[in-house]
Amino acid sequence: MKKFDPSLYFITDSTKYTEEEFLCRVEQALQGGATLLQLREKEKSTREYLELAQKVHAIAKRYHVPLIIDDRVDVALAIDAEGVHVGASDMPVAAARKLMGDDKIVGATAKTVPWAMEAYRQGADYLGVGAIYPTTTKVKTVLTSTDTLRDICNAVPIPANAIGGLNKDNIDVLEGIPVGGICVVSAIMKADDPKKAAAELKARAKELGLC
Repeated sequence: MKKFDPSLYFITDSTKYTEEEFLCRVEQALQGGATLLQLREKEKSTREYLELAQKVHAIAKRYHVPLIIDDRVDVALAIDAEGVHVGASDMPVAAARKLMGDDKIVGATAKTVPWAMEAYRQGADYLGVGAIYPTTTKVKTVLTSTDTLRDICNAVPIPANAIGGLNKDNIDVLEGIPVGGICVVSAIMKADDPKKAAAELKARAKELGLC
């Protein structure tokens, strides 16, 4: 398993941005302190996804931040990304691990303790748990209680990150829960200043002992 820091996990959303604007925002997020980057594209063709992934990977490498590809193991392998994230309806964790190899990061979504334990058993390196709050992304979400999040964190020895509608003004709900970090999309992606937003979010998380 490759070493990585999940404390501020930034997930992208290219909707409504030109490619130039999108790539600029990704770079600003990394400048602001994002420690892990996931490229999430639900509607692009394989070729479009691949071409954008190559450009995002080039930026991520400059900041020494691992790039995780959402859903698409083929795209992750094609660009030699540092990892892949699989959801409930995607490829099973065990299959993703077999294809990616032991030196790559494999993340999984988990909403229950049994689900989390099974993902860990199959080889997941970290978990995304949520949604803690309703989200504005196009991804379908089911709310997860902070009690369930706490139970998952205590049930597995890998980082479990909170995700879903989190921002610097509401992450206090996570205080005292041993999360691996926080995952955010809109809080950084839609911010007027992504670099500042990332830095403020990271600072607030540190204040609360979340990273």
